[in-house]
Amino acid sequence: MLKIDLKGKKAFVAGIGDDQGFGWAIAKSLAEAGAEIFIGTWPPILKIFNLSLQTGKFDESRKLSNGDMLEFSGIYPLEAAYDKMEDVPADIKENKRYADLDQYTISEVAKRIEKEHGKIDILVHSLANGPEVKNPLLETSRAGYLAAISASSYSFVSLLQHFGPIMNRGGSVLSLTYMASERAIPGYGGGMSSAKAALESDTRTLAYEAGRKWNIRVNAISAGALRSRAAKAIGFIDRMIDYSLQTAPLQEVLEASEVGNTAAFLSSPLASAITGTIIYVDKGMYAMGVGGEMLKNKMD
Repeated sequence: MLKIDLKGKKAFVAGIGDDQGFGWAIAKSLAEAGAEIFIGTWPPILKIFNLSLQTGKFDESRKLSNGDMLEFSGIYPLEAAYDKMEDVPADIKENKRYADLDQYTISEVAKRIEKEHGKIDILVHSLANGPEVKNPLLETSRAGYLAAISASSYSFVSLLQHFGPIMNRGGSVLSLTYMASERAIPGYGGGMSSAKAALESDTRTLAYEAGRKWNIRVNAISAGALRSRAAKAIGFIDRMIDYSLQTAPLQEVLEASEVGNTAAFLSSPLASAITGTIIYVDKGMYAMGVGGEMLKNKMD
């Protein structure tokens, strides 16, 4: 029987802060397929995340199909806005949420993982942040725009720069994007649409460069609307989900596990010839040019 088998593989998933988002779902699907999981969590929420894990808040979400629980072989504070400690501003270093932590920049986390676990096989970028995401692009400051690009797209370049050398040949690298990269999505502002467009362009270039340099594959998943904690912060996720239900070819609510399962496939030998691609996991929403309600009467 053809199946996804990731036994013996090691995966680092950057950007998990709770059990609601795509990062968690990807980690869970990779674990279902047999991979060993390490994760990176934003330093300001690291204590809350660990406490939730220890007190059983995530237990229901941690259950795997075979009865085991999702386990993390390492949980690392990861501040993806900085490549090395000398890049971190003094006010961040002295902030009470960072003061007790060290080795949380991208280069240091890569070194820690190599030292503690050796080479890895799968790298997942599940990171996005735009401090002015609620602002229309015309009202976005230069600082807000550049912050969105730095945290949401350049962080992918930096992750691959530092993790590529510690990845086994034939490995897989994934990021998460959104169709605002190629369609106007009012309300998804602050430079985030620009950051997703950059992320997709970089996926193609990095696929070529990383493929030639390390023989690893680079792909992105363009996921549909999900009622995650991060999405709720934007403020109109319920309307986006309703619109998708009316418009998309498949009139079903997207489950995070569907994105996770796609990630497991792309990370497996079954996808050995796939690189430089954007895979849409959004019930076909990306294919639509007009809303489904416009055609409802004719189709009925």
